[in-house]
Amino acid sequence: MDAQYEVIEVRTPDGLAIAAQGWGNPAGPEILFIHGFMQSRLSWLGQTQSELAREFRMVTYDLRGHGDSEKPLERARYRDGKAWADELAAVIAAAGLKRPVLVGWSYAGRVIADYLETHGSAGIAGINFVNARTKSDPRFAGQFSSIHFSALMAEDLATRIAATRTFLHACFSRQPSQDDFETMLAFNMMVPRAVRAAMSGREFDADALFRRLALPVLVTFGLEDKILTAEGARHVAGVIPGAKLSLYDGIGHAPFWEDTPRFNAELAAFVRGAATLS
Repeated sequence: MDAQYEVIEVRTPDGLAIAAQGWGNPAGPEILFIHGFMQSRLSWLGQTQSELAREFRMVTYDLRGHGDSEKPLERARYRDGKAWADELAAVIAAAGLKRPVLVGWSYAGRVIADYLETHGSAGIAGINFVNARTKSDPRFAGQFSSIHFSALMAEDLATRIAATRTFLHACFSRQPSQDDFETMLAFNMMVPRAVRAAMSGREFDADALFRRLALPVLVTFGLEDKILTAEGARHVAGVIPGAKLSLYDGIGHAPFWEDTPRFNAELAAFVRGAATLS
């Protein structure tokens, strides 16, 4: 179906132009999608172009250094947690969101932790962590992260492209079509080598922060993930009071893409429930 679409102009406190988009029912409960490392807002087409658009107002954006957002090459632009937090806050403000549910995939778990640490949880209705990085712990790094990750920052372009192809295949247990894979490879390669390197190794431990959360939280995890381990998902679901854990058999790092019907149904139910508590 065709979703209602709007371009949202965002400028971060540190001066970056961020590409953001609005989708769906302008009066519906709010969902803000945050993509992962080297991805883009196009990762969420299975949600923005679905029946969810009839009921919910959805907002997507490209993280700094990604997609159509600005891509400064200075390392410091990607090391400061407050900068990531303020970027997310700027998107919320520019979109006029009142109390969105945050849906964070992979690296976005780190971004959400930055936001909570800087801005608190009063402005959000709930969180859906989707195969998300929620703590720097070697036990939570999957096979790809442990073996191949450094090649994504290689100086040689051919090596970087090959590593990016391997990374993308590792993101899925149910592989995308050739057309979809080519689109994904294109937006992954839009992320400069310097940005990839600057984002890597940003250590954090948000357990103390998560233990204080008084929000509805859904932890979604595909059990065939090669990027992260299920141990990390079970850990964060156990740390956050009242969090619910949804495990997907036969699904990899991207359950919203690999099993879109189930993911969308669970997300819709979660957002409806969170909206009644707002």
